[in-house]
Amino acid sequence: MLQPFRLALPLALTIAWGAAAQSQPATRTRIERKRSVLLSSTSTGPMPVVHVAGDTPTVFLFSSPIQKKTLTFDECRIRVLDAGERSVIVQPVADLGDGERQEFGVFFADGRAPARAAFVLVTDPAEVNSRIDVQRPEPPNGTCPADAPAPVPKPEDFVLLGYLGSEGVTTSRVQDMLDTASGLGSEAGISFRGKGWILVDMTITNGAGRPPWTPQEATFTGRAGMPLRARLMVEPRGPIPSGRRGRVLAVVEVPVMDPKADLVFTVEVRGDGGRRLSTPDVRFPKSGAGASQ
Repeated sequence: MLQPFRLALPLALTIAWGAAAQSQPATRTRIERKRSVLLSSTSTGPMPVVHVAGDTPTVFLFSSPIQKKTLTFDECRIRVLDAGERSVIVQPVADLGDGERQEFGVFFADGRAPARAAFVLVTDPAEVNSRIDVQRPEPPNGTCPADAPAPVPKPEDFVLLGYLGSEGVTTSRVQDMLDTASGLGSEAGISFRGKGWILVDMTITNGAGRPPWTPQEATFTGRAGMPLRARLMVEPRGPIPSGRRGRVLAVVEVPVMDPKADLVFTVEVRGDGGRRLSTPDVRFPKSGAGASQ
């Protein structure tokens, strides 16, 4: 006689549990939003707040090219999934805690103000920013003067850009050269070696009675024989007049190199009329090698 009751009880409990489950609120999901942010024109201005989540990548799209080497973030809390010329994709390792604020920043490639984009990353339970379009304020009158001076670099810029590391910079003397055929000579040369780059700084003289000469390109050729194209800077700009001197700097980025091995190159500077100056055995001493030689 008790059997019908025993069968009815589990059925009643099942119905009750089902009704209770239906009465519970559904799991909240964050709304994905796309936003545009305008950076402050000064480094002391407020940083835009961006909502991030551990299960959603956030894409930053920049209106100007960026320098990927200058990305700054806490690698323990934030991951950079990809970085391009104008974009960065970030995602926190997990949702950031209540009240936790992580800074994320990068320098622009052109150096004009604002030179750096910086953001505060937080986690919001209601929404996540899947895309941020980053805009820079327009310079006065909408354009930069053609002769506007570049911002003066600061010591911390070299560290943030990755040009200086724990090994510092080593230097060495470059031998003076005289090429009577081309009428070019060099003196007071110094070679520099930093983190991922090598540079030669020398003074080149254009012989008296020779036509003006403009350095146009430079190459570094190692013992393996493969020439590396260098970036070239001449101070003052323009051609070196007859009988005058000009300061020439040539730099090559060499990210893959043994920091404990000396590097030796032949440095050649070429210019107008096929005239060139070649300096052999330019030594870039290993990191931490000591004083100049």
